[in-house]
Amino acid sequence: MAPVPADPGAGAAGGPSTQRADERLSAVGPLRRLLVKPELGALVGAIAVFTFFAVQSEVFRSARGIANWLDPASTLGIMAVAVALLMIGGHFDLSAGVMSGTTALTVAIVAVEYEQNIWVAIGVSLVVALLLGFFNGWLVTRTGLPSFIITLGTFLMLQGLNLGLTKLLTGTVTATGLASVPGYASAEWVFASRMTILGAEVRVAVLWWVLFTAVASWVLLRTRFGNWVFATGGDEVAARNVGVPARRTTIALFMTTSTAAWFVGTTLAVRLTSVQANTGTGQELIYIVAAVIGGCLLTGGFGSAIGASLGALIFGMTQLGIPYLRWDADWFYFFLGAMLLLAVLANRLVRRYAEAARR
Repeated sequence: MAPVPADPGAGAAGGPSTQRADERLSAVGPLRRLLVKPELGALVGAIAVFTFFAVQSEVFRSARGIANWLDPASTLGIMAVAVALLMIGGHFDLSAGVMSGTTALTVAIVAVEYEQNIWVAIGVSLVVALLLGFFNGWLVTRTGLPSFIITLGTFLMLQGLNLGLTKLLTGTVTATGLASVPGYASAEWVFASRMTILGAEVRVAVLWWVLFTAVASWVLLRTRFGNWVFATGGDEVAARNVGVPARRTTIALFMTTSTAAWFVGTTLAVRLTSVQANTGTGQELIYIVAAVIGGCLLTGGFGSAIGASLGALIFGMTQLGIPYLRWDADWFYFFLGAMLLLAVLANRLVRRYAEAARR
């Protein structure tokens, strides 16, 4: 007679097994999965802000009003997504704002002062942006200094260069005349065209924003590089020990941020046809605020590209919602600061809940 197989649920004495089930196989309810999403707080905030302004302003909720507040949110959102990736990787870039001004000035000066086709100027500007991003990333990885200090130095140098070189080459603090250079019409179609949706004119930057967000989310959640970003931001030493190329990942993230700055700077230059020497200065903190509102932790290793875009959306709605209600525009910064504090507290609670859920 063949032996009877032992009951897998029985213990050594034939009773019920006292072994605990593998925690990796334990069921996680939909509510818990939702609560640990980094973009949840930003989504709730965006709905609350939209409702607050839409109830009080018919213009705000109209198709034209939506197109108006999507415009500033789009350029901010492109930068916020790149900054969010860098923050998830455990670093900051305080030069991101002024870098957009540097790339915009490069486009204008090369095209106008050196009489080049605008696409040549855009290409030169891209090379400058990539070199600046590589410089920041290389210094951070080679020196071990905090990225806050490295990029603060870059910020100050670029701020001086933007002003000094613009005055030297143009005689003023503004580079103008971009609309008359060869190739401007095609560049305008790519970077600054408009399209009519539901009776309202929407800038093409909004579509670029959606595309950037989708690509960044796919990279973070579906690729090996995305795993490297989370690992590097969570614990760089541990990441290196398991074979993650932390240095290359960090340099790539800084170059991603500089590329986003190039895109936004080029968009502003083509749209406005003139660039001031102080363009972009001060915007770097807004990018960080949008990323934090979107669920990124200041300590790295946690965040979302979609959340950063939602943070930018909140910024755009607040920036134009306040004037629509005919309030003093100074209240904008009060709302921005309040949202930052609420986002930091919410992110802290979500992070604690996520860590408890893993135990």
